[in-house]
Amino acid sequence: MRVTLVRHTSVAVPRGTCYGWSDVPLADTFEEEASATRQRLQGMGFDHAFTSPLTRARRLAAFCGFPDATVDDRLREMNMGAWEMQRYDEIRDEALQKWYADYMHLRATDGESFPMLRRRVGCFLDELRALTYRHVVVFAHGGVIVAAGLHAGLFSETDAFSHQPPFGGVMEISME
Repeated sequence: MRVTLVRHTSVAVPRGTCYGWSDVPLADTFEEEASATRQRLQGMGFDHAFTSPLTRARRLAAFCGFPDATVDDRLREMNMGAWEMQRYDEIRDEALQKWYADYMHLRATDGESFPMLRRRVGCFLDELRALTYRHVVVFAHGGVIVAAGLHAGLFSETDAFSHQPPFGGVMEISME
């Protein structure tokens, strides 16, 4: 099975804001970015569509022709806990510096760690593999897409986030 993973478009929050599970508004450039994404997806012949429950992913799914995409909570971005909706440079939590030093393993205060995100995304993909679809599209978030790429063996953990697609970007994996 082919899985096309699509990252949501740009958001309307100040640069450097931590917004994992928060349902944030989309940037004014939504239609322009979403049109480019929709064009990239045209003619790919998807059997089914899935989406994160967050508005930034669901709205892109609908714009791209999938208003009835199956919503799956496991496709949410990483929960950043107590840091949600704060600017990183304004967070006054000593755990933040430790997280910066080992963000691939440590969890945000009252939130998730990347291994927790990988487990839930991996469970989603393993269940998906058991279905009879040939090609699905998944509208999600940067962290989710990186976790999916790791699950599919596309790259190593060492440079994982260098493979994160841009807003509105696409990554393909194979679930053979």
